[in-house]
Amino acid sequence: MTICVIDDNAVNLALVIGLARQIQDEEVLSFDHPARALAALAETSSDLILVDYMMPDIDGIEVIKRLRAMPLHADTPIAMVTTLDQRAVRIAALEAGATDFISKPIDALEFKVRAKNLMKLGVATRILRDRAEWLASEVAAATRSLTQREQEIIVTLARAAEYRDPETGAHIRRMARYCGLIAEQMGCNRRFIDDLVRAAPMHDVGKIAVADAVLLKPGALTADERREMQRHTQFGGEILAGSNAPIIKLAHEIATTHHERFDGKGYPLGLRGRAIPLSGRITAVADVFDALTSERPYKRAWSIEEARAFLEHERGGHFDPDCVNALIARWDDIIAIAKDANAAQLAA
Repeated sequence: MTICVIDDNAVNLALVIGLARQIQDEEVLSFDHPARALAALAETSSDLILVDYMMPDIDGIEVIKRLRAMPLHADTPIAMVTTLDQRAVRIAALEAGATDFISKPIDALEFKVRAKNLMKLGVATRILRDRAEWLASEVAAATRSLTQREQEIIVTLARAAEYRDPETGAHIRRMARYCGLIAEQMGCNRRFIDDLVRAAPMHDVGKIAVADAVLLKPGALTADERREMQRHTQFGGEILAGSNAPIIKLAHEIATTHHERFDGKGYPLGLRGRAIPLSGRITAVADVFDALTSERPYKRAWSIEEARAFLEHERGGHFDPDCVNALIARWDDIIAIAKDANAAQLAA
């Protein structure tokens, strides 16, 4: 274990060093100038620091303040060496972060007892800190494991939907990236953005339960078939219902509400305006934009400019104006995603 002594007075420094070395197995670092001590201790740990109050340029209280600002010494026991009658100094030292005091003139026996007790305190504090860090790492590992499992569920369900609908695979990847850009532009917090990007691919998971005759029909749907197709929001909600996992709960929200319209004319609940969850409003814009710019058996792919014009026309009708504005504000990024997807399709 290591004791560090800081004192500009050569006689006092030698005295304290001598007493410190009498404590069994203790290494002693000594500094006769506070600035040199601070420079060295910024990169050197210690089990106990003894600092005198009266020193040139930087007094003991300022030394303690600077030591406490260093990660290495946030919890290191620090004792100030001062006289008993300096009450104001002692209070200031305590406020600065001093752990204890050693009184002048120094009593050898008292010094040894206080020093040993302070080092035991330092060991106990370090054990508690290490334990806390270990627990934090265990919690972080458990959280990562849960997040990974949630993501595996998402991928599995998205793949199931992809097998039913050949268009879904590329669509969900692009659409999720569009969602992330919109949410980012709207100033959403990072956690929500990341969760949205992970959950959005399950927006159409309810298509698993839609009949092939409807889902894979090459032409336009009849009124009855359209109603059946619209039930995929209900099916998706039922598939994802009941989970306590945050990602799955968000996916349930998206699957249920991504076909709601800002003007209240959507389905399945006919929600209006900001009564529609933000995740549903964002996904609605991203989903429709990608669907319009994708070729389907029953329609040609619209140009990016045509799709943008549609979104602008439906701003405040079908779509939340803020979400449309956010997508347009990131237009260069949107085009880059669309072009990457087109290149990938050509390569395939």
